[in-house]
Amino acid sequence: MDNLERWQPEHDFHLENLKGEQSTFRVILLTVFMMVVEIAAGIMFGSMALLADGLHMGTHAAALGITLFAYGYARKHAANVQFSFGTGKVGFLGGYTSAIVLGIVALLMVVESVSRLITPQAIRFDEAIMVAVIGLIVNLVSAWMLKDSHHHHDHGHDHHHAEDHNLRAAYMHVLADALTSVLAIIALFAGKSLGWVWMDPLMGIVGAIIISKWAWGLMKETGHVLLDRTEDPSLRAKIIEAIEGDSEDQVVDLHLWQVSPHKKVAILSIVSRSPQAPEHYRALLPHIHGLDHVTIEVHQYEA
Repeated sequence: MDNLERWQPEHDFHLENLKGEQSTFRVILLTVFMMVVEIAAGIMFGSMALLADGLHMGTHAAALGITLFAYGYARKHAANVQFSFGTGKVGFLGGYTSAIVLGIVALLMVVESVSRLITPQAIRFDEAIMVAVIGLIVNLVSAWMLKDSHHHHDHGHDHHHAEDHNLRAAYMHVLADALTSVLAIIALFAGKSLGWVWMDPLMGIVGAIIISKWAWGLMKETGHVLLDRTEDPSLRAKIIEAIEGDSEDQVVDLHLWQVSPHKKVAILSIVSRSPQAPEHYRALLPHIHGLDHVTIEVHQYEA
């Protein structure tokens, strides 16, 4: 039985980040609290700007919920054999989904801002500035919590640095909220002091452009992993060089993809006039960082 277990590879590739998960939950509570405050203030003060920002924070709370769900789902199904290579990609899927939500939020910001440029609305500046400052403080505290978790998370079986795209997506949502708060404060002060009411929607458009850029970058990074694109071409060269060396062995087929932030999987087909056992070739690869669960098939080359 011991020998059998030795030949059974591990499929648990999910990234365990309990601190990040706990921080995300706390940030969701803060975001929901601020959402309720802004919506209530918008209704009480007759401020559409505050009401819109409160609803905007609601979308971010939903996006943060995606992050939290991804952590729980990956952990729950980590040992489920129906997932051929574990649930390590769930975090990338959560990050990709959150990036889409972030892009939709940016689009809605542009639509709302253009509408306000065409049809300016009266703003109760003092109340709006007060709530916007409170919102900024909440967002900065949330960003600090998520950033701290991102840099000190548990890498599970691998102690090297691993990018948690799921947590990064949550962090970017909070940064987007902080950015909109800063731009709103600048616009509100300009409107109150100089009468530049148009600054409010203009800053909304500027914020939407920046947020769109963040969303696109995150979508590209996570999308490449979901499509099994190899980001490091040099890694393929290292594997081939390690196997072939000065021998007659030749790598005729190589599939390499990422299954979690800190694990990569490889399938190799090797032909040789004097083929060795797969364990011989596997022993040539341990020095390659992050390479895990290597499947090797060997064929004899007939001259």
